[in-house]
Amino acid sequence: MRIHKRTCAAVVVLALVTAGCASNTGTGSGGSKDSTVKVAIIYSKTGPLAAYGAEYLQGFTAGLGYATRGTGKVNGHKLDVVYADDAGDPAKATTAAKQYIGEGYKIIAGTVDSGVATQLAPLAAQNKVLYISGPAASDGLTGVNKYTFRSGRQSYQDVATAGTFVGDPAGKKVLVFAQDSTFGQGNVAAVKAVLGAKGANVSSLLVPASATDFTPFARQAAQAKADLVFVAWAGATTQAMWQALDQQQVLASTTVVTGLANAASFGAYGPGSSKIKFLSYYFPAAADNAVNTAMSDAITKAGGTPDLFSPDGFVAAQMIVHAIEKGGGDDVDKMIGGLEGWTFDAPKGSETVRASDHAMLQPMFQAQLVQQGSNWVPKLVGTVPASETAPPEKSS
Repeated sequence: MRIHKRTCAAVVVLALVTAGCASNTGTGSGGSKDSTVKVAIIYSKTGPLAAYGAEYLQGFTAGLGYATRGTGKVNGHKLDVVYADDAGDPAKATTAAKQYIGEGYKIIAGTVDSGVATQLAPLAAQNKVLYISGPAASDGLTGVNKYTFRSGRQSYQDVATAGTFVGDPAGKKVLVFAQDSTFGQGNVAAVKAVLGAKGANVSSLLVPASATDFTPFARQAAQAKADLVFVAWAGATTQAMWQALDQQQVLASTTVVTGLANAASFGAYGPGSSKIKFLSYYFPAAADNAVNTAMSDAITKAGGTPDLFSPDGFVAAQMIVHAIEKGGGDDVDKMIGGLEGWTFDAPKGSETVRASDHAMLQPMFQAQLVQQGSNWVPKLVGTVPASETAPPEKSS
């Protein structure tokens, strides 16, 4: 399960991102100069979320090159990074984390799956180690304890972004069209918690997971005459579902919003693609800044392709380097203090680690798919400021 590789050589290869890099100068604190700081990355190399894990890892490698200026060192401290595949299994992730903690690791990051993240967060608190979750979007990670941070967004920010397509949600009819599963029910709960709390009238239409004919459900969605239809769907029936919504004029008669996933999904929406509004966490053309360019260039030159969760890995590397600057890699309290309230330039733009509960405040995006030849590609419609999607504060 343990995959161990030194990052220095890989980072030196990525030394191309020198212009505009974050500085790693400063005195730092904790640990002795020229010591080694151990970092454990626990992520989905395999399993159902392996594609997201690959995006995270490419971003992380690029981020280390950027944040350390290709040296693999922070204030003289050499970074020794190990990688473990949790395969999306909380038990495997917990076993790996306990092993590394037992070996003296003070920094753990990388989690792709929310089910894994919710198991590692209390483990970090019990053992007083710094934990930085990745693409895992569970709102429950925010404010769960002082040792847990996140390098990506959370579900609240997704749903709040969806709501921006109809302006002030107060008094608006919102229909959640989703699969009758834990995933779908979770989205219903999130929309009620976010848009319902802002005055929207939220209802749901949950489709049985066994359904293959979506016409009756699409007809019900049309008859609901909602101001906003929020679609939460995954799996092999995605294309057939969107086709039914299009045929029943749902896409043409109201505002239909769903989340923009990674590039592999862009062809799944069919002929109705241009009628759908997309809330977007990230796509490469969404952000125009030097950090995004540096990340995209580094990933491309390394043979990869920047995608949905590349920023999660990149930002994790920025956070780890900043934490080590402040705590030397062994003083966890100083690392936590260094991250709390930190505002920095990330691939998506300016981001802030909220001091009170460690929510990652960040811009989100509105997008649509446009056809280029035989392909569909995302186009930026608007940027939603961090202040408009900030989740309610929690006490850690």
